[in-house]
Formats: sequence, structure tokens, C-alpha cells
Amino acid sequence: MSKSVIITGASGGIGSAMVIRFAEAGWNVLLHYHNSTAAARLLKDSLVNRGLSVMTYQADIRSGVQVEGMVDAAYNRFGHIDALINNAGIAQQKVFGDISEGDWDAMIDTHLKGAFLCTRAVLPHFIRQKAGKIINISSMWGVTGGSCEVHYSAAKAGLIGMTKALAKELGPSGINVNCIAPGLIETAMNNNIPVDSLAEFVDSIPLGRMGSPAEVADLAYFLCSEQADYITGQIVGQDGGYAI
Repeated sequence: MSKSVIITGASGGIGSAMVIRFAEAGWNVLLHYHNSTAAARLLKDSLVNRGLSVMTYQADIRSGVQVEGMVDAAYNRFGHIDALINNAGIAQQKVFGDISEGDWDAMIDTHLKGAFLCTRAVLPHFIRQKAGKIINISSMWGVTGGSCEVHYSAAKAGLIGMTKALAKELGPSGINVNCIAPGLIETAMNNNIPVDSLAEFVDSIPLGRMGSPAEVADLAYFLCSEQADYITGQIVGQDGGYAI
């Protein structure tokens, strides 16, 4: 029987790479998106046309009602849910004094509240089957803190704390909870970084390059596999050595 995964924020660079990785491995995939309708449908169609099992679902993950609807849709379509990847997120660079209350709430709600609501919604299914994999996508800034990204860093650090605490609570139920903390990954999110600044950043990475979305997807797939059954509560840095 094919396994099933819900991937939030799955129309962007890292998210779409994860959708492709899991679908090509034979998993059923719910591809969640919020605003990127065209990109989500294009990705889904490209995979469905190859005979792979992918469905799209539009939801605001800051809404408990919409999240419950998404999880119900996955369960009704696939019959079971085996993994959840909390990948949805937003980015913003501002000096601390310019961060508005709305900026702060949007950042925390999207990253942290969204992960809370999605995890809460799948948990009854995981507990009932005594198995499940939860992957939270944080950031190296959640580990080290990033200048002019205080609200982003705080939200990503919150995911790290959530991962560690939840792993302890859910371990007795056979549920694994882990976190990936990517560094500089080659996605459209970096398009707003000036070329000179980006080159300087890359020079500071010990491995001397940006990571690829496919590499993050491979790590997520491993953590959702049986090979990672004895791994839980871990924060796996994937930053080319930048944060060591």
C-alpha cells in the first residue's frame, strides 16, 4: 500500500521539490498551497500526467477550520496519512524597529500557528495507527538568529522548540518528529538579495555553494522513511557548514 504525505507550502522551490521526490517514490501527495494557484496546478498536472498520485488543496493554514478540511480531504482521498511536512512559510527583511505588529503576527501565525494547526489535525490519525512522521522546516536563522530578520528567526526558533517538545510527548505513540534547518538554498526567495551580497554570503559557506531544493527534499524523504524510525527530536542542519 502506498504511503501518503501532506506537504504544506508545496508550490514553491523547496516544497515543489519535496512533492516531486515523494510522488516519484510512489507516495500519495497532498500538495497544499495558499495563493499560488497556477504554480500548484501546473506541478500537479505535470505529475498526474506521468501516472503519479498528487492532489492539490488550497487553504490558509492559519485557519483551524481550513486545515481540518485539508486533512479530511487527504484522508478521504488516500485512506490514510503517514507523514506531515510543515513547510509553509513567508520571509521578510526589516530592521527590528520597523517591524509592525501586523508583520510580527503574520510571521508567527504562518510558521508557528500553521504548524500547530496542521499537526493537531493529523495527530488523531497518527495516534490511532501508532505511527507517523512529522517534519518541521525551520532555518539556520532559527538556530543562529539573523540580523534584520528577528521575527523570522523567532518563528523558526519556535519550530525547533516545538519539534523537541513534541518528539518527547509523541514518542510513546510511535510518532517521529524531526526538524530540518536549511541554510542558503537556491530558490526564488533569494532573488531580492543583491548579487554582490549573495556572492559574499556564498563565500562564507564552508562548502562554497548554495544548497539545492532537491537536497532538502532528499533529507525530508529520508526522515519520513523506515530508515529513520529511530530518529526523533532532531534538528538537522543543512547549511553547508555555515552554522557550525
